[in-house]
Amino acid sequence: MMIGETLSSPEVGELAKAMVKVQRALAPVCKDAENPFVKSRYATLNAVIDACRDALIAQAVWVVQVPVAVEAGHLGLMTKLVHGDSGQWQSSLMVMPLPKNDPQGYGSALTYARRYGLATLVGLVSETDDDGEASMPTRSRAKAADKAKPPATIQPDAPAGLPKIDGIDYQTVTASNGKACVIATGNAREKRPLLEQAGFRWDGNRKLWWRYAA
Repeated sequence: MMIGETLSSPEVGELAKAMVKVQRALAPVCKDAENPFVKSRYATLNAVIDACRDALIAQAVWVVQVPVAVEAGHLGLMTKLVHGDSGQWQSSLMVMPLPKNDPQGYGSALTYARRYGLATLVGLVSETDDDGEASMPTRSRAKAADKAKPPATIQPDAPAGLPKIDGIDYQTVTASNGKACVIATGNAREKRPLLEQAGFRWDGNRKLWWRYAA
């Protein structure tokens, strides 16, 4: 499916009846992970799938999620619900900027998009509405953000005052709580003592070194 194409079958009555029953059976999805950037909990992709799988299967509703072609530097994900009994379907298209134009950035964005695309189309809500990544692209929301919206927007310049370390590059990002963070990339493994001395912390979920800018 490309942008601009129809998002549903001509008739959706039978699918709608099935989804009413699905939504009656749904409970708020549990937040099972924590975003270290904003100190808040969020629901991972696994938690979202677990929260709706049985209800969808009981009503013969099939879920499919596939990447689709969009503009360069962005990820497009189509999420589709198909009613097995009638063949009726409903879909949504999520387009989001890639946090990094590499396989890691693509995978992180894909996980995030799958999580939010499915929850939105099915009608899932989390236990509370203070999701730490609600305004970001990554699940590394921290597994981010499940592991995506990556939780930050990359800015061109790193803040002043950071030590110059051979093989290390800095990126300034803004977390959803409005605080500026610095990501250290490059040959970080061999520079761990210097990074720790400069106040950086290792995020094992996202596999990166980071610190608040201030």
